[in-house]
Amino acid sequence: MAKQSYQSEIKSIAEGQVLLYPEEQLASLKKKSQKLYIGIPKENGEDEKRIALKPEAVEILVRHGHEIRIESGAGLQAKFEDLEYANAGAIICYSPQEVFEADIILKITPPTLQEIDYMRFGRTVISALPKARLTQDYIKAILHKKLICIAYEYIEDSSGTMPLVRAMSEIAGSTVMLIAAELLSSLNDGQGIILGGITGVPPTKVVILGAGTVAEYAARTAMGLGAEVKIFDKHLYKLRRIKYALGQQVYTSTLDYVAMSEAISRADVVIGAIRAEKGQTPCVVTEEMVSRMKPNSVIIDVSIDQGGCFETSEVRTLQNPVFRKYGVVHYCVPNIASRVARTSSTALSNIFAPYLIEIGESGSIDNMILSNPGFMKGVYCFKGSLTNEDIAQSFGLPHKDLALLAAALR
Repeated sequence: MAKQSYQSEIKSIAEGQVLLYPEEQLASLKKKSQKLYIGIPKENGEDEKRIALKPEAVEILVRHGHEIRIESGAGLQAKFEDLEYANAGAIICYSPQEVFEADIILKITPPTLQEIDYMRFGRTVISALPKARLTQDYIKAILHKKLICIAYEYIEDSSGTMPLVRAMSEIAGSTVMLIAAELLSSLNDGQGIILGGITGVPPTKVVILGAGTVAEYAARTAMGLGAEVKIFDKHLYKLRRIKYALGQQVYTSTLDYVAMSEAISRADVVIGAIRAEKGQTPCVVTEEMVSRMKPNSVIIDVSIDQGGCFETSEVRTLQNPVFRKYGVVHYCVPNIASRVARTSSTALSNIFAPYLIEIGESGSIDNMILSNPGFMKGVYCFKGSLTNEDIAQSFGLPHKDLALLAAALR
């Protein structure tokens, strides 16, 4: 009986044997890392003294199997010698054409039309994107070459913060108060007053427009010197955040034009640090407000690279940074962080190097864009299509949603 039962079981198993086969399933494949060819050209503007990677970062990338080409002299203004880069494993090139043969071009400022002409079709450029200085010719050139263009200031990390903007804002915020101190001194035909305050002398009055990172570091520096600080911003949550970050009571106000106009008329220093909205900084200080400021008072417009928040602002250079209007000293230089090029270059390098390693590990720049939503936010041109709506509207050109393009490529 037992034998019959056993044979019956064997038969049933045989008849239903397909049920015992394991189901087929696609195994997840690890993305193969890619060797990157990265080119770092010398910045062609006299105003730009920074470089995107320091020698130590180059050494790390070379150890990961990547090739770095650096134009001779690219790091000199940040006090990095060619020999340091060569010892780190970089290939020193003596013409820009050699550098622009690379697959990824890493720059501080956007490439010129001539530099775009050097690049091969479909390559990648990572640089800043000063929208206030964009031209129709530049847009046409990058579209024609079908480049992948990434504005590093729009890249976000996993917390939603823009790491490169924050780093440069920290530097700019600390630096603007040092600039203000110089411009207030008698040696620069200023008011002849110290930035801050001493016993028996009223403190310097500083007004800061905006409550972001630049404002935080500018306020911290000014208050540390003993200045009287007032901060204006249209967002209450930003005002609460900056008071918490500063760790002490400070005058804050929304953009009440009566209160703001009164504060500006009494100020010794006014810092414009309002973030751009839809590609353009709102102009909140009128020419009439500036005309009522004290003679030899100082305006520093940190927002000038996105249009500026003072009606009297004009873009200037580090070589010729100052002009006067209504007796008020104006300092309107787009890249204030370039004044301290070595510090700025180190800060940039600390952010760029991990991103480049991640691009290599992802297998390609396309994979990096598809897999990293924060990195995707920096892309404004993708293989012949504008993907930034603000730029497209500014030039009356069509644009495509990068998220939809990415979905089509998956």
